[in-house]
Amino acid sequence: MLSPIRLTLLAAALAAAFPASAQDTASAAPKAAPVKTESAAEQKMQKVEVRGTTESYDPRRDDTATKIVVGQEEIMKYGDTNVADVLKRVPGITVNSPNGRNAEIRMRGLGAGYTQILINGERAPNGFTLDSLSPDVIERIEVLRAASAEFSTQSVAGTVNIVLKKTVRSGQREFKIGARAGSGFSGPTANLQLSDKLGKMSYSVAASAMYEQFERDGRSLEEGYDLAGTPNLVRRTEVDENARFNLFNLAPRLNWTLENGDTLTSQSFVNSARFRNRNRETSSTSLGAPAPYPVLDAALRSDNDVVRTELNWVHKLADGAKLDVKASVIGGQNTTDNRRTTPAGAPRAVDNLVHLEAEEVGTTTVGKFSKTIMKDHALAMGWDAGWSVREDSREESEAGRLLLPALPDGETSESRVTRLAVYAQDEWNLTPRWSVYLGARWEGIRTRTSGNTFETGRSSSNVWSPVMQTLFKIPDTKGDQLRFAVTRTYKAPSFQQLIPRRQTSIDNRSTDPDFAGNPDLQPELALGFDASYERYWAEGALLSISGSMRRIDGYIRNMVDFDGARWVAMPMNAGRAITRGLEIETKFPLKAVMKDAPAIDLRASVSANWSKVDGVPGPDNRLDGQTPLSANFGIDYKLAALSTGASFAYRQGGTVRISERQTAFLAPRRELEAYALYKFTPKQQLRVALSNLLGQDFINSGSFFEPGRGLVVRNARLEQGPSLRATLELKF
Repeated sequence: MLSPIRLTLLAAALAAAFPASAQDTASAAPKAAPVKTESAAEQKMQKVEVRGTTESYDPRRDDTATKIVVGQEEIMKYGDTNVADVLKRVPGITVNSPNGRNAEIRMRGLGAGYTQILINGERAPNGFTLDSLSPDVIERIEVLRAASAEFSTQSVAGTVNIVLKKTVRSGQREFKIGARAGSGFSGPTANLQLSDKLGKMSYSVAASAMYEQFERDGRSLEEGYDLAGTPNLVRRTEVDENARFNLFNLAPRLNWTLENGDTLTSQSFVNSARFRNRNRETSSTSLGAPAPYPVLDAALRSDNDVVRTELNWVHKLADGAKLDVKASVIGGQNTTDNRRTTPAGAPRAVDNLVHLEAEEVGTTTVGKFSKTIMKDHALAMGWDAGWSVREDSREESEAGRLLLPALPDGETSESRVTRLAVYAQDEWNLTPRWSVYLGARWEGIRTRTSGNTFETGRSSSNVWSPVMQTLFKIPDTKGDQLRFAVTRTYKAPSFQQLIPRRQTSIDNRSTDPDFAGNPDLQPELALGFDASYERYWAEGALLSISGSMRRIDGYIRNMVDFDGARWVAMPMNAGRAITRGLEIETKFPLKAVMKDAPAIDLRASVSANWSKVDGVPGPDNRLDGQTPLSANFGIDYKLAALSTGASFAYRQGGTVRISERQTAFLAPRRELEAYALYKFTPKQQLRVALSNLLGQDFINSGSFFEPGRGLVVRNARLEQGPSLRATLELKF
């Protein structure tokens, strides 16, 4: 896999290291109008032709604060049905999923809250997942590798900001209908885009719907060894899974231009997802005690709804100043039923139902005042305040009877969060080639959790986050530049980590423990350094080498222990961790290295990450199951009405030591995709995409050492085959 990437990077480096040929330099320079000899009649009406080249603005290259912007063309290229699939092709980002659902987005190989996910600059409510968001409602994706004072600094690894549809095109009408099919699954998709301008008002509507059903098989092997290393357990489990998934997205937007030049914008977002799953686990034990439930049926019902609406007012002041104020309301609801039963005649009967409900309502207000002062200073200051309340309830019953009859409404809890942030930032152009971004953000969070099964807990945190980024364009070069950033970021504990209520597991064991929150958790604080060298050596060509380091104090990890009756996992602040990363990226048209090459674009990136966790003895103690190595390679080709391409993503696996007694194994993953787009007419085109061409299954492995008993090792595999997507796109 690494061979073609190394060749691509070598070709880019060699081409970037040597100056352009005389012919290439001449073609890049402005051309004067040709001199023509004209007759007297022709001289009565002279035609002046001016030819030249101008460099368009590129935020990746020109912004002082480092940023990667993924535009509409890249987002829609493979016809993905969710935004998580789009992000796995972005340099420096990996997407982790244990089963193909609930994808976790990781920068620098880190997830679990280290990577901040925003929608229109604001955090999404709990329960919302990116694999329920359609790419058709997205305008662009911004990837910020270093923190910015304007956004929350809860971004130890970085920030992914998803900007919903904003651009209004006059008279745009587009409809897409498609289908997705693969080994054991299939389903249709539909998308609608409408936009127009009516005088000083404009509107746009983006809607998306998807249905999918699938059947697949899984299997696991559990092995145990006593203290002498002698096998004492061999258990195999087969899983038959049948599921279906419904998704609906709606993003309407209204924009008014007022008489004084101000703008008023209303934008809303509706997301509704329904998931149903049934499976049967059949276990057979050839060595050791039989499974508590040799045959276990499970049924999962999950409904998630999110509604968000915002009003944005932009007011132009004197001397070029601007005031940008936004207020929004967001609400979300999540309902889950998880039922486990044994068939009639089972030696040990179980009929367990866990009903979960969560509702969250919140408001936010964001304001920004910006003005250019002292000629070369772009000054901005603002606020970001919010309030939210989340109510959770949990009911557990056995054979129709409540396990806690004294609590007819089940276990209930309420979490209230108040958040306030103020910031100031200044982008200063010291010279035409040197700019500096300075910012500071103070962010305070107050959390109060109360419930009917635990004492009220309160948590507060106050974090000052100074930020410095600088961009230096090296003199006497066409496109060489250096970047450097120093940031202070943090990660606040989640609701689930703070609530002390215990969530029990049916078959309690070291590899499947109960979970209890910890109201005494404190935020993790991180000091970060980023540096990079970039070379823009031809039209559309880039070579980038970057390095990063994060020192994380008070990092949080789950500690699994036996309390005398049951195995329990609890999050704890457990010391310090250091993470480092190195990334090499290149992209260029083949014509940049071969004069008469076809219209082929190449891209490649390789990211390596290292981390060390204090307090965890032994090797392989990487932070948060960090991905040690990831790589992407892509190729695109255009010929008349046909556009085609392919992408290969690799994620290295390896053993991760979670604690002194627990390890997990990350299986390597290789994903090969291809697409083709054919334009029948300017208003009709067909897009076809193939994914998971290598037929990679989902693999999850881990081990746990039980004191006095020995070692338990579990390996699980969930089958997943290739898939085909076809979409007919019509404009009218």
